[in-house]
Amino acid sequence: MDLKTHSGGSVSVADSVFGVTYNEGLVHQIVTAYLAAARAGTSAQKTRSEVRGGGAKPWRQKGTGRARAGTSRSPIWTGGGATFASKTRDYSQKVNKKMYRGAIRSILSHAVAEGRLIVVDSLEIADAKTRAMKAKMAELGVEKVLFLLDDVTESVYLASRNIPYVQVLDVEGVDPVSLVRFPHIVATAAAVRQLEERFA
Repeated sequence: MDLKTHSGGSVSVADSVFGVTYNEGLVHQIVTAYLAAARAGTSAQKTRSEVRGGGAKPWRQKGTGRARAGTSRSPIWTGGGATFASKTRDYSQKVNKKMYRGAIRSILSHAVAEGRLIVVDSLEIADAKTRAMKAKMAELGVEKVLFLLDDVTESVYLASRNIPYVQVLDVEGVDPVSLVRFPHIVATAAAVRQLEERFA
């Protein structure tokens, strides 16, 4: 299949990468796994057995008129342990390479089908200024956008980093979440070929 470029040309790409049937279930599974793996998982609380103190019985069992108590670190006491204490854990899920690659192909194909993927011959910013990048975005007719480049130059990085809802990635750093969260994906022709080589 051929992808039209913004300048009016075309780039020939493989149907196996940019023309597959969208698999929503697979994409959901891979995106969920990617987000889960990004979780720190460092939340930790102490149970009643881990909180310092509480060894001695606060008062005798009978005769005080108060409710019986065996420790001052019961979950119902101030300063007591947590009832169901959260613990440090690993949230990552196992993802097969074949499934991951299939999800990326599915996302790219869906972007092509919906017209979200814009191919440009190259993306060059003369000076590392935000206004220069904004002018380029206006020329392309995009606001919230992912730029997929074969090589991220310093000027492009500096010009884009202060614009909200704009992300710049090279092909090596592409991930499923970035591909689905932006309304538009602007990719250079060289980046498209690299994507084809990597995920074919």
